[in-house]
Amino acid sequence: MKLPKSLNNRLSIVGAIIAATSLMLIIFFFVLSLFYQQSSSYLGLFTFIILPVFLILGLIIIPVGMVARGRHLKHHADEEEKRWMIDFSDRRHRNATLIFAVGTVILLFLSGVGSYEAFHYTESVEFCGKVCHKVMEPEYTAYQGSAHSRVACVDCHVGSGAGWYVKSKMSGVRQVFAVLSNSYPHPIPTPITDLRPARETCEECHWPEKFYSHKLVHEKHFLADEENTEWNMDLRMRLGASHSALGITEGIHWHINPDIKIEYIPGDPSRLTIPWVRYINVATGDTVVYLDEEMPMDEEAIKAAEIRTMDCMDCHTRPSHAYEPPQRYVDHGIAAGSIPLLPGIKLAAMSILNQTFETKEEARESIETQLLAWYEENYPDVFEHRRDEIMKASSGMMAGFSKNVFPYMKVNWQAYPDHIGHMEFNGCFRCHNDRHSGRDGRVISKDCNLCHNILTQGTADNFEVAPFNSFLDFRHPVDIDDAWKEMNCSDCHSALY
Repeated sequence: MKLPKSLNNRLSIVGAIIAATSLMLIIFFFVLSLFYQQSSSYLGLFTFIILPVFLILGLIIIPVGMVARGRHLKHHADEEEKRWMIDFSDRRHRNATLIFAVGTVILLFLSGVGSYEAFHYTESVEFCGKVCHKVMEPEYTAYQGSAHSRVACVDCHVGSGAGWYVKSKMSGVRQVFAVLSNSYPHPIPTPITDLRPARETCEECHWPEKFYSHKLVHEKHFLADEENTEWNMDLRMRLGASHSALGITEGIHWHINPDIKIEYIPGDPSRLTIPWVRYINVATGDTVVYLDEEMPMDEEAIKAAEIRTMDCMDCHTRPSHAYEPPQRYVDHGIAAGSIPLLPGIKLAAMSILNQTFETKEEARESIETQLLAWYEENYPDVFEHRRDEIMKASSGMMAGFSKNVFPYMKVNWQAYPDHIGHMEFNGCFRCHNDRHSGRDGRVISKDCNLCHNILTQGTADNFEVAPFNSFLDFRHPVDIDDAWKEMNCSDCHSALY
């Protein structure tokens, strides 16, 4: 088959080889992905993103080589140069045109299919969680065990519409360069300020008008004593009003009632403190400004500050990427049986898991070594006769550690505040602390029963049950008198662990 002389050059031939090889690999990997559903996360990256770049590069090189070759022939031709034109009476021109036309149709078809697949691949959970493995390992691991594990990452982080899609991809380019240059922070700082508003994402599923009225929560804890004393508690969480027909006129989710607007000024970038709150009743126009008596803000500071409107993310800071503190995942391990109920196991686990480890391998070795040494010193009989259970406890502790601590990214529960509740972080108590008062004398109350009622609490031999349609006063598992009333839970629980 005769083709233009200008095609006969090394550069064009190299380009054709690159393009042809890339095309064959794309087809091969695409067919491979159809048969192997559990393929590597990098297969899609190569098939739909990297290899198409080489294909296009090869196709660009071909005409570049032809132009260079044509110029060379022009300056070395013995006969007078003819004006460039397509002459269908010339077999070479006919062949070149046919190849170009057929090739263009095939390329456009493959480009359409490839672009479609590339779009869906970059929107997939696999792409978000596995491609940048070290960076996204903490988020991907936590996400798999979350209530949103069947919700795609982009549904929350991007949402619908072209505008936010383009914005996310532009941000993604910056993130790719940060990963390639290893210039990203460890850990990734939060809160992320350029996320789409929660009302445009979260409320696509969790729409305010249909929140549950009340929810029953059962908590199981084990104290750090020799018997690992079990402490149970049942809470009635007051998510909404006493009856679902009343909607969210009261209760926890009252804060995002469409008829109510809560605005605040954070006292720090992490929003751990909130010195200024403004309540606006949209229906009546009633407005109250609450100032923290211990963190007063003057008028100039208020005018210069950025006021944020409260939404889901101000409490649900870790809806899909929560990292539990050691006391919590150890309690879960003991309750599930993955950590045997050995004498003092809760105390031993807390003393070991409170440490900092540079790698997961170091953590695995240290947990096993230290746990054996702890029982050898404190419970020689257990060390001698129940060694298998100690090893099982070590494995259970490591399993909890692996899901919640990521040394490379410096990620653990302390790195990312979780403002649901008020145990390890102040959470609710950032505003509900009896210190925020308005000029009319109204105060944001710290009354626990605004959000939940205790129905049962205590140990097996000292268990309290509230009368029907009533509730109990909180009783601290360890006797500390009334200190818990004067302090925040996080004053002790964050410091201890």
